[in-house]
Amino acid sequence: MRIGISVLSRAGHSIWQNGLGQNVVFLAQLFQRLPFVQSVVLIDVGSEGAMPPEVDAVANGLRVVNQSEATDLVDVVVEAAGNLDNKWLDLMRRRGCKVVFYCCGQPYAALVEPAIFGRPGCASRPDRCDEVWLFGKDRSMIPMMRTLHRCPVHEVPFIWHAGFVQLRMEQAREHGVQFGYLNNRQSGAGLRVAIFEPNVSVVKSCSVPMLVCDEASRESPESVQEMHVLNTLHMKDHATMLHLANSLDLVHRHRARFHGRHDIVGFMGQYADAVVAHQWQNEQNYAYLDALYGDYPLVHNSPWLAKAGYYYPGFDMVEGGRQLLRALREHDATLGEYRRRSHAIFDAVDPFASRNLDAYARRLLALAGKVAQEEGCDAH
Repeated sequence: MRIGISVLSRAGHSIWQNGLGQNVVFLAQLFQRLPFVQSVVLIDVGSEGAMPPEVDAVANGLRVVNQSEATDLVDVVVEAAGNLDNKWLDLMRRRGCKVVFYCCGQPYAALVEPAIFGRPGCASRPDRCDEVWLFGKDRSMIPMMRTLHRCPVHEVPFIWHAGFVQLRMEQAREHGVQFGYLNNRQSGAGLRVAIFEPNVSVVKSCSVPMLVCDEASRESPESVQEMHVLNTLHMKDHATMLHLANSLDLVHRHRARFHGRHDIVGFMGQYADAVVAHQWQNEQNYAYLDALYGDYPLVHNSPWLAKAGYYYPGFDMVEGGRQLLRALREHDATLGEYRRRSHAIFDAVDPFASRNLDAYARRLLALAGKVAQEEGCDAH
């Protein structure tokens, strides 16, 4: 079996700009471990014809081709990080190729937000694929996706490994920056909190984390030494954002900082020692795993990670504040147990764990079985 996975290259693109690029690399590495997979290529629909340099360091040897070059190289197309041309997909399906839409983003938000907020959106034809694969975080949306795309929808494992974090840690060390929680705060000192939500969708925004930090600060004024809110420069002059920020005690006390985009390794190694996060129907998130890998206190509302980090439910900002105060009081003393719970999550999402390899192998073989049944030939 020969597999192609779509990617979208851009000038100056970094693997840290979003989790989707990393997800594609992890998926390609997983496919390469399957004995019946002959080859894996990345199909670039962007401008550069190459992946960011970090990819070669973590997954050396992944070939990047364009759509035309991929025509005779693949039997299965996985549309993931770049939207492929509908006419090309039609051609490939007529040739017997199977097409999978690998849905990583939150599908309901992707469907409704562009129209509601007047932003560009995806215009790919819904019936372009043979199957849709999505993660457990979007399980409740399987009926919607089945109706929209007119094909079977299957849940597949969420996968991650620390390869990109480890690479970035090595780069940071060369500049004297150490990623990883350090128990070196002075007695009575508060936490320096970072909020990494991208602020481009309602499913992951900084509003609730800001209120969580302020709640903790109101209960214990010295608990938050600094609150760093990243990915906010595009909102800094918006009236609603200004109204929210100016309502916070942390802003009045000059303990809030607002920043553009930074990678988690470089930023945490210099400016912060805890992370506060919030999601809405988007509970599986690479940023959470990156923070846990660094042993940082992660205050979050992801039910998927309820046994790791410091969990608060839903939009309960009061409980979020309590969990931030708990992290301040307990994290140093319970770091060993905290690390053990984090590593249980890492084991569960390891792309090379047998249960995850088997799950994707079953999905691919079922897809190949359809090819064999329809064409009367064996799968590659």
